[in-house]
Amino acid sequence: MKRYMVLILIIFLKFVICIPVLNAAIDGITGTSFNLTAKADYISTPDGNSIYMWGYALNGGRMQYPGPTLIVNQGDTIIITLANELSVPVSIVFPGQIDVTTSGGIPGAITREAAPGGSVAYAFTAQRPGTFIYHSGTNPDLQVEMGLFGAIIVRPSGYDPMNNMIAYNHPDSAYDYEYLFLLSEIDPRFHELAESGRFNEIDTTTFFPVYWFINGRAAPDTMLPANVPYLPTQPYNCMPMSRPHERVLLRLIGAGRDAHPFHTHGNHHRVIARDGVPLSSNLPTQGINLIEADFTTTIIPGQTVDAIFSWRGERLGWDIYGHVNPINPDRIGQDCVDDGVALEQGEYLNDHCKPFPVLLPSQEVLTFGQFYSGTPFLGALGSLPPGKGGFNPNGGYFFMWHSHNEKEITNFNIFPGGMLTMMLIEPPWVSLMNP
Repeated sequence: MKRYMVLILIIFLKFVICIPVLNAAIDGITGTSFNLTAKADYISTPDGNSIYMWGYALNGGRMQYPGPTLIVNQGDTIIITLANELSVPVSIVFPGQIDVTTSGGIPGAITREAAPGGSVAYAFTAQRPGTFIYHSGTNPDLQVEMGLFGAIIVRPSGYDPMNNMIAYNHPDSAYDYEYLFLLSEIDPRFHELAESGRFNEIDTTTFFPVYWFINGRAAPDTMLPANVPYLPTQPYNCMPMSRPHERVLLRLIGAGRDAHPFHTHGNHHRVIARDGVPLSSNLPTQGINLIEADFTTTIIPGQTVDAIFSWRGERLGWDIYGHVNPINPDRIGQDCVDDGVALEQGEYLNDHCKPFPVLLPSQEVLTFGQFYSGTPFLGALGSLPPGKGGFNPNGGYFFMWHSHNEKEITNFNIFPGGMLTMMLIEPPWVSLMNP
């Protein structure tokens, strides 16, 4: 309960102290040369548990779950050096990357490995833009479960963070904000045995997860700011935000052993690529023309999916902004004309100035959530009983984004938790914060 209250307070402070957007990009490490170290440490879960993990650390720091998100440019030669401080050999494989070469290390079944106390180097050219995963290629049924994985984002050659934010070299992949959804799960029994060095007792065929994560955090920690000091090995959060009509790029990755049906409340999303390959017929004039629209996309193990989400309250049948007749405000929704602002805000014009279709019940018979603004209109605030609401000062809309497998939105059978976060739609005139 204490962590839930801290979460609410932090979100409230972030909304009240309006911090302008400084960077719409995903939190990660840019460059062409990366030094990673396989280490052991612990993560925290919102139900108060502490779990022994393995993970990749950056530049000799603490291991993190998941490993550092590596953001590179198409065409660059990437060098990744892996040192090993674990008691067993470890390695990295790079699905989707072509012509990976290795140096040093010891031979492994899939790739060259870093022996305990040793190191190995990997090199490849980032030939294709897109969303990719990297993970251990040594006993992956255990080592990926233990946390040895991370994300790679390859920026296309035409990418410009100020004027041309695209996922692929086509305007159909343009976006305003991007968020990473690295999905994973764990069975803590294996971690307890690994911590005791009882590897011969680990039977991964009995895998039964009870924790589920987005970017290494279980809800509600997914919505806390990045790099909070009490989650030192779980630096990444997942709190997507946008304004009506803006395009949000979801980079979804299946890092675990289970398939996860990820659901976006509020509107469908449009899948534009899978495994770093745009859904295109390869006709130059057609663009990304095989886009799939869905409310729920199942992410299978090892797969990556890029999708675009956009919301503007289309076809609600009423004016979400509460616009009134500019000549006679008492005649809500009658003889209303577009003054140019509605179109600029991305409003669905067929609903412009239409009245709310029902009469709201009196306050005495309503139950108020903490994020209810007191009115159904986006960007508006209404009266609330004392002590109710108050955590939505801009009158935004909150939608729960989560796994559609119900057990995966719990923390060891405690709801809410797990593979869950909130999507916040703020009014067009609100400056969004750095997530």
